[in-house]
Amino acid sequence: MAQPKMTITTAPLLLAVLAVAALAGVASAEKAGGFVVTGRVYCDPCRAGFETNVSKSVPGATVEVVCRHFSGSKETLKAEATTDEYGWYKLEIDQDHQEEICEAVLAKSPDPACAEVEEFRDRARVPLTSNNGIKQQGVRYANPIAFFRKDPLKECGQILQKYDLKDASETP
Repeated sequence: MAQPKMTITTAPLLLAVLAVAALAGVASAEKAGGFVVTGRVYCDPCRAGFETNVSKSVPGATVEVVCRHFSGSKETLKAEATTDEYGWYKLEIDQDHQEEICEAVLAKSPDPACAEVEEFRDRARVPLTSNNGIKQQGVRYANPIAFFRKDPLKECGQILQKYDLKDASETP
């Protein structure tokens, strides 16, 4: 049986069919609603609740992304990642979680000197849906989250004074 020959007129048609197939694949991947969640973990040696000049990244920390439905506490997603040498983690989530609350949560510190967590300060909310007005598709950045030292460093008092943290009601 003779094989059909590709002519100059059939080559553009074949390229057009392949282009349409490739575009359909991209559209279906976007429709699947996959996301990459990334963020950073640091040690807060002053227990300040924010990064200072003595804060350090925590390499090797375990972070979980946990999702649950708005109306309940049953987990619908639990994924785990480990931070790199700079304290950054990255997790791929393969679906949209529009009807759910998703958070990046501290799970474990490799540093026993900086391993304490405080309730509600051990997590960062992450919107894992495409239906929320965020133009950037795919990547979601979680706020930095921190482990705490049991006892603050000696120099923390002086460091925090430099931030001039006064209650607005105290100013004249």
